[in-house]
Amino acid sequence: MKTFIEVLASELENESIGTRKMLALVPVEKGDWKPHAKNMAMKHLATHVAETAGWIESVLTTEGIDFAAMPYEPRSFETNGELLTFFDENVAKSKAQLLQTKDDALDGTWTMRNGDVIFMQLSKYDTIRHSIGQMIHHRAQLGVYLRLLDIPIPGVYGPSADEMGA
Repeated sequence: MKTFIEVLASELENESIGTRKMLALVPVEKGDWKPHAKNMAMKHLATHVAETAGWIESVLTTEGIDFAAMPYEPRSFETNGELLTFFDENVAKSKAQLLQTKDDALDGTWTMRNGDVIFMQLSKYDTIRHSIGQMIHHRAQLGVYLRLLDIPIPGVYGPSADEMGA
């Protein structure tokens, strides 16, 4: 039977494949494009998708994040290659940290806050699951952006309509 760590590492690996396919299609020249005024610009969404893969390493090595003490600074990229390198580095460091960890470390609490305001406080296991869920959620948003720009969508859990010739 697999340990929780092994299950999480496998899930990260599997979800990273489809996520990388989607990130590979991000048109850098359309970085400021967004489908609606309330949406993130494509470059911010793509960066967010790429950085969520690195959250797992942070969850396993810290007790939380306080935006009041460490303001959020999104990474910028000039090329699609830079975006993919950033994503690949985040996947690699999270997977490596996972594989160095024992299941009992997943019981600890991890907190996301801004000073006294707590946004999220979960077990480290639940926070990692939340992080993988965030990557999947925002990957799907990115897929909508690409579709609206008439960019063929890759299959993630099987062939897409574009791959099937629909």
